[in-house]
Amino acid sequence: MKKNLVLVTVITMLSIAVQAGNDGSQSAPNVLLIMVDDLKPLLGCYGDSLARTPNIDRLAARGMRFENAYCNQAVCGPSRFNFMTGSHATSSGLYDLGNNLREKWPNAVTLPQYFQKHGGYRTESLGKVFHVGHGNMGDPGSFEVPHFADKVVEYLLPASTDGGKLTREEALFTNQQLDNIRNLPRGAAWEAPDVDDDAYADGRVAAETCRRLKAAALRRERKGTPFFIAAGFVRPHLPFCAPKRYWDMFAPEKLPMPEREIPPLNAPVVAGKRGGEIVAYKPVPQKGEFTDELKRNLIHGYYASASYVDAQIGRVIDALDANGLADNTIVILWGDHGWHLGDLGIWTKHTNYEQANRIPFILVAPGVTAPGGVIGQMFSTVDIYPTLAELAGLPSPDVPQPIDGISVVPALKDPTVKLRDHVYHIYPRPRKLGRAIRTERYRLVEWKSYKNSNQQSVEYELYDYKKDKVEQENIYAENSVTADKLRKILSAYFTPVMR
Repeated sequence: MKKNLVLVTVITMLSIAVQAGNDGSQSAPNVLLIMVDDLKPLLGCYGDSLARTPNIDRLAARGMRFENAYCNQAVCGPSRFNFMTGSHATSSGLYDLGNNLREKWPNAVTLPQYFQKHGGYRTESLGKVFHVGHGNMGDPGSFEVPHFADKVVEYLLPASTDGGKLTREEALFTNQQLDNIRNLPRGAAWEAPDVDDDAYADGRVAAETCRRLKAAALRRERKGTPFFIAAGFVRPHLPFCAPKRYWDMFAPEKLPMPEREIPPLNAPVVAGKRGGEIVAYKPVPQKGEFTDELKRNLIHGYYASASYVDAQIGRVIDALDANGLADNTIVILWGDHGWHLGDLGIWTKHTNYEQANRIPFILVAPGVTAPGGVIGQMFSTVDIYPTLAELAGLPSPDVPQPIDGISVVPALKDPTVKLRDHVYHIYPRPRKLGRAIRTERYRLVEWKSYKNSNQQSVEYELYDYKKDKVEQENIYAENSVTADKLRKILSAYFTPVMR
């Protein structure tokens, strides 16, 4: 017994010594968040044989790839609030691009603020982290270091702005005024100039992130201060502007065209989407059908843009390695929501369907995640906050805003552990709110008015993804047993906080 006690003590001391910094203090892990706009799991590591994403694939090979990860709301601003607060949109009331976090939750403690307060982290942000625009100024107070901002909409070719008639500033304004798109000039949906990567914002964000990582390594060597760096990339968000060499990686005729371009049979009208963001860009028609050539160009642009952002992520990973930071840095790669590429006749996001809500999520936690691991655990964006806190050894979050997520650290250590059997997500329409439950097999969606008590009609959707990978038919009416079970799960979520 005594020998065993001595052995345990020695092992513990050795473990502490390995993790200790130069001054003998416990060495907290750094955190690097890689946030990508509109990135769906069209990636090599997720099984897409046509994708050219070698850098994201090698990041997945270092850690855990989540097969069943979902956003809480398929639009960038609210999804980023979900990430940074750990709260569902129905808990926070933050549903819209123009929402202001501090108006709703003045004392909210965002994820980087929590790390700064409880772990002494130096917090920095670059690129698109919070959504800024539509009256939303993001949340500058979330980070200790002033934000490194760059463009979202950016054109290099005169033809993209009507030969210069439309300035870059006007193009930016146009694509942020989606409720007025029919009355404003439009920029191009894509361009492919023969330029270096840093000609566009994502290249510049990558370059600055690399410089920040080098500085962080030197700072940590001197002071032992851990860093929390969030780097946000905008491609493959529209417009699909990427250097020509990334377009040249693909033969357009070999890229997949949409298989089903009509709404699901028996689906409520409120569930679908036509037009919207996509028609803010020329030559997309504001009314009428898309030609096959247009569809192919849009799909080509998405793949090319994903490859371009993959290359920028590769630069960041290389900098992490070159500065000796990889062994003590938690790395997350997260797409804020999915993207419809013409399936069900829908382009972009803004639905409760699979293509808009399933996201790529990769987590590398040295000493915890197994290299090349794949996890089937149902996972939501709101789980990131408590999971990161536990991985960093910080206290369980006790903050003013609701924490709707759970820590999935037990499942990281043992991927066979099941912590939950579903995720919850939503999408608001003008008159009804769509709340959804997604299990490994099914999705139930309830469309109901929570504003108008006189509007009592409720519509439901049910899809079986074991039989139907793309929502072809709403099977709610003929599957009462499954529907009842899922409705009971949904009813456990409290009445939504409305706008």
